[in-house]
Amino acid sequence: MSKRLNSKHKVDRRLKVNLWGRPKSPFNTRNYPPGQHGQNKRGKPTDYGIQLNAKQKLKSYYGNINERQFRNVYRKALKKKGDTTENLVGLLETRLDTIIYRAKFAPTVFSARQLINHGHFKVNKKKVNISSYIVKESDLIEVKDKSKKLTIIEGCLGSKERDVPEYIQSDSKNKTAKLVRIPKFAEIPYPTLMEPKLVIEYYSR
Repeated sequence: MSKRLNSKHKVDRRLKVNLWGRPKSPFNTRNYPPGQHGQNKRGKPTDYGIQLNAKQKLKSYYGNINERQFRNVYRKALKKKGDTTENLVGLLETRLDTIIYRAKFAPTVFSARQLINHGHFKVNKKKVNISSYIVKESDLIEVKDKSKKLTIIEGCLGSKERDVPEYIQSDSKNKTAKLVRIPKFAEIPYPTLMEPKLVIEYYSR
């Protein structure tokens, strides 16, 4: 097992969820945190503990964004007009690494980030190697010509494990994608319960 995959499995067990909905997640057979005390029963969690767990789940789901970056996303969501909860998930879903993952050009957000960092994608005909780049509606995202035959990309496009959501238009033949609209929380295909409202409460303390 690779170190990266082993690390993701530990995240699943620590957060007590199959975070990315993977069939091989160890949480499917061992639904308790790692370590020799993982099966010990714990007391009722505090409000703070519940909010912290919700934050850790959401942060980890989007590729384990570091705390400084994640707090900045929250601050941007707070400044935008409208519902802060919707703004938060909207900003996370329009990150380039998330779009690459949703369009099935990568099997995980982590691998999407790596592909972006290595310069395999263009946005509106220009190479973009910043995974946190915010994609706007109708921006054209495409795999560079030299990268179109990459095994990781072709393998993911051929996988039946997940579907491309309706708010993303993906052309698997030409390996292009567009963000049709910024999604609402209710239509984001999270494989486990996410509670962004609790994340807002955590940062609003």
